[in-house]
Amino acid sequence: MRTIDHGQHQDIRDAVRALCAEFPPEYHRRVDEARGYPEAFVDALTRAGWMAALIPEAYGGSGLGLTEASVIMEEINRSGGNSGACHGQMYNMNTLVRHGSEAQRRHYLPRIAAGELRLQSMGVTEPTAGTDTTKIKTTAVRRGDRWVINGQKVWISRIQHSDLMILLARTTPLDQVAKKSEGLSIFLVDLHEARAKGMSVRPILNMVNHETNELFFDDLEIPAENLIGEEGQGFKYILTGLNAERALIAAECIGDGYWFIDKVTAYAKERTVFGRPIGQNQGVQFPIAESFIEVEAANLMRYEACRLYDAGEPCGAQANMAKYLAAKASWEAANACIQFHGGFGFAAEYDVERKFRETRLYQVAPISTNLILSYVAEHILGLPRSF
Repeated sequence: MRTIDHGQHQDIRDAVRALCAEFPPEYHRRVDEARGYPEAFVDALTRAGWMAALIPEAYGGSGLGLTEASVIMEEINRSGGNSGACHGQMYNMNTLVRHGSEAQRRHYLPRIAAGELRLQSMGVTEPTAGTDTTKIKTTAVRRGDRWVINGQKVWISRIQHSDLMILLARTTPLDQVAKKSEGLSIFLVDLHEARAKGMSVRPILNMVNHETNELFFDDLEIPAENLIGEEGQGFKYILTGLNAERALIAAECIGDGYWFIDKVTAYAKERTVFGRPIGQNQGVQFPIAESFIEVEAANLMRYEACRLYDAGEPCGAQANMAKYLAAKASWEAANACIQFHGGFGFAAEYDVERKFRETRLYQVAPISTNLILSYVAEHILGLPRSF
């Protein structure tokens, strides 16, 4: 398919597509059916260096930008896979790279780049706070050379397939800070040690084969040197990861959108009903064409968000809008694809229903469409805060 960015980063696209071709639809179908984790696929991505894309060359990585990382995620989804199994390492990486100490970077980044460690998880969301991050109740209290963590997190993904997690906790009570975004800190947690020292994990079965969990912290002690950056500045730091996450999710949705469009276009050309291909009917053509237009438009906003991020400029608005546009476009493409496949769209062997479920998630996570609309209304249009 021709697209407006055809040829950009083509070397990366070709290489990722070649790797993905070694894991055909049958592979991802088996993993989904077993509610498993694509270990072999993630290991292959790691060996090829793609999971170290954002790690600077000085620490054994590729030293690429978010733009290139987004292309990698896009191509995984466009090839029929699901980047949700590994995208955490991408958006978490910049939090450690940009805000970690030199000692932390030297200790962890080379081992992550080599595939010895996975940094796939980020613990922010809580059952009672949701997207109101400043209201989280998980606390970290300094006791000598340790931090003691107590609280609860929910919808924390890839815990069982990761070695490290970035954790957000409140280090100064909410009623003792001048701004509610102050007094939050981020920590790097060794998940293997944590499981034995006060962190318990409860898996959450869900509509998508997305390994996610509820976490409970009961006097979990972690070394003082695992604090990332300055105490109390964690909310600002975590935005680094959240903006990257939204731009990467946008890229994944764009990959999904192209996958659905390619799939339904090929089917509509071949499927003959009443003596003519269904793709000849405008009732079929128009929703597919509209989806293609919307995916292309979202693609442009994705590149703008990544450009600003890589330049170190504010990109919150662009990252949010890219995620909104791309998630909407991929969902509309998914609906057209399943609709025009008819009954076959619901058959697992066509992969449409699996991808349909996967892309539906991004209307809700990592930030819901309504929260993005509220952000744009308040911070860009200057309308009164609605909550």
